[in-house]
Amino acid sequence: MAGRDRNAGRAWRSSLTGASAVWYEGRGGEPVGPIRQVWRWLPRVVRLSLPLMAADVLVMGLFRLAFWKVFSNPADPVPAGELVRAFHVGARFDLRLAVLICLPLLVLGGFSWFDPWRRRWAAVAWQAHFAFWTLVVVLTHFVDLGHYGYLEARLNAAAVQYIEDPQVSGRMMWETYPVVWGLAGLLLVAAAAWFGVRALLRHPAFATPCTLVGWRRRVTAVLCGIVVAGGLYGKLSHYPLRWSDAYFSSNAFVSALALNPLLLFADTLGHRGESFDLGKVRASYPLVADYLGVDHPDAEKLDYTRAETPAGMVGGKRVNVVLILVESLATYKVSCFGNPMHGTPAFDALARDGILFRRFFVPAHGTARSVFTLVTGIPDVEVNETSSRNPLAVKQHTIINAFEGYEKLYFLGGSATWGNVRGLLSGNLTGLRLFEEGSYEAPRVDVWGISDLSLFEAANETLRTVGDRPFFAVIHTSGHHRPYTIPDDNRGFETVQADEAELRRAGFVSLPELNAFRFLDHSLGWFFEQARREAYFANTVFVLLGDHGLPGSAAHLPYGTAELALVRFQVPLLVYAPGLLAPRSVDTVASEVDVLPTVAGVTGTPYRNTTLGRDLLDPRFDDRRYAFTMTDQFRVPEIGLLGDRFYLRMPREGGTPTLHDLQSADPVTDVAGTHPGETATMQALCRGLFETARYMLVHNKPAPPPAQGTGVREQGTGS
Repeated sequence: MAGRDRNAGRAWRSSLTGASAVWYEGRGGEPVGPIRQVWRWLPRVVRLSLPLMAADVLVMGLFRLAFWKVFSNPADPVPAGELVRAFHVGARFDLRLAVLICLPLLVLGGFSWFDPWRRRWAAVAWQAHFAFWTLVVVLTHFVDLGHYGYLEARLNAAAVQYIEDPQVSGRMMWETYPVVWGLAGLLLVAAAAWFGVRALLRHPAFATPCTLVGWRRRVTAVLCGIVVAGGLYGKLSHYPLRWSDAYFSSNAFVSALALNPLLLFADTLGHRGESFDLGKVRASYPLVADYLGVDHPDAEKLDYTRAETPAGMVGGKRVNVVLILVESLATYKVSCFGNPMHGTPAFDALARDGILFRRFFVPAHGTARSVFTLVTGIPDVEVNETSSRNPLAVKQHTIINAFEGYEKLYFLGGSATWGNVRGLLSGNLTGLRLFEEGSYEAPRVDVWGISDLSLFEAANETLRTVGDRPFFAVIHTSGHHRPYTIPDDNRGFETVQADEAELRRAGFVSLPELNAFRFLDHSLGWFFEQARREAYFANTVFVLLGDHGLPGSAAHLPYGTAELALVRFQVPLLVYAPGLLAPRSVDTVASEVDVLPTVAGVTGTPYRNTTLGRDLLDPRFDDRRYAFTMTDQFRVPEIGLLGDRFYLRMPREGGTPTLHDLQSADPVTDVAGTHPGETATMQALCRGLFETARYMLVHNKPAPPPAQGTGVREQGTGS
């Protein structure tokens, strides 16, 4: 028996390699040309993978072409530049999938037991592997076409819900699509892939072993591995190709065109469990709608819309807006909030001449969460990752688009691929000019991109040349972050020395952190020194806030602030417009969800509000000011609600809340038992805001833009 198996194996290998001389030698035995010479230097698994990858990319490219032809709107054509870019980004996604399909062969095919040229069963297994994945790719793309035609959304993990009722879904498919012919076509596709791989295995161009030996063979294998890794990585950048790279346009169809449905399905599968409880949302609707001041409450439609037409505070002028989002600007590290290190003289000077909110809180710790909350007005309550990383939550309405006729700019020192924020920004901000890694002449100083000073310099140079149109600009810093780099080109900044114990008492973890914090303030001061010389300054409202706080403690903090982890959430908010707004200090509780409504209110910009933010300077809401918080840092993840006096904390998934009196001598002690009414009121609102935020993440569609013939359109995902 064993002898027959060995003889069969010899016959199998002989049938695969017997014609190699015909391929590799010309008449008379002369050597072949250089291309064939290089070809036979490649490992056999690489040679076999190349045409298989090319075939997959071609098939997926044809499906993308069909998608464009079927769903493009002739009355609203896509600009040629965006169309080319969409196909280019899509081709890179297709290449990644093709490489992933071939990766098992590339990794295992060189081992004897999995070598299809040495083991008959291995050849059969690889034929089955590629036939299966060809079937999956073709089926997925066909289903994707139907899914988009039905919901105007590419295939994603939300489609799994239809499997949960297979009888209804199956009957709908049977009555709508040619199921029998479709199955027959899929079988033909699988058969074609099976016999195609078999033919390649038997062809001498692929069956003849690599002619290199020793170190040359190993070097060639390593080089091939590097090329494969490049196909998986997807681009020449600090960050790999991600789904958010498809959202380079606010035109939803362009973004959809660039996506690969199979990869998108895989990306969204991990977020499928991030859902909301519709019953809880409806139960809390009356309370939340009343808190928000909804115009026309409708518990059936769950309508949270408010149409606001603020009078404004800038004398009827159409002013610019510059919003500066500062990395890790924890309140307890800022001098005007009592820090003894005096590390923020520039910010302190601005605060004296602006509207300073002294009790301002972000909902969660983390920059990506903060960006999402700021832009959308929804606390990022995603559990497993951040909402900016969730493709199902990428399309969002934002009040920034209410600033019609404004030039919109976003300045980031690093790459917008970080945290997948590109999808949130470029995919939702109409006409956005995004400046990021590669947009600046300044050198990259560390993992976070260019220095904050270079970022402010580039922003000022751009803003001074915008022209007659007003602008809404966001400057997003990142320097106050490990590795705490201070560049050589620092405009005269000087580091300081400090005692280790003194640093710790002030809440700084190290001397490099203190100097990085001081350099951030130095960069901020330099920016305003330059901006005051520009024509735009007198007609601009500047808004400065920290993206999140930091864990830690400091001697000057009131007892309970660190113990209750409020240091993670508390950051300064400053509205600065000398000559337009009178300076003052505001001590009521404020939240990051309120920033954009407040900016629109200050500038007198009419806006449509669909989320949880409220104008911080609108007296209608002064009797009920709260800040929602959420943290995963504790053993049991918590949500919380912070008011003027009390802070309520409760387990996120349900449980007994605790109530803390921040005005007492011992705010850490739970006083829920002695304040049952306050506990019940805050618990209901806290739970209501949490459940409503979970619902809003996937029900905050952008409003359809007016038809202007610009070729740009927005579409929300299906509810």
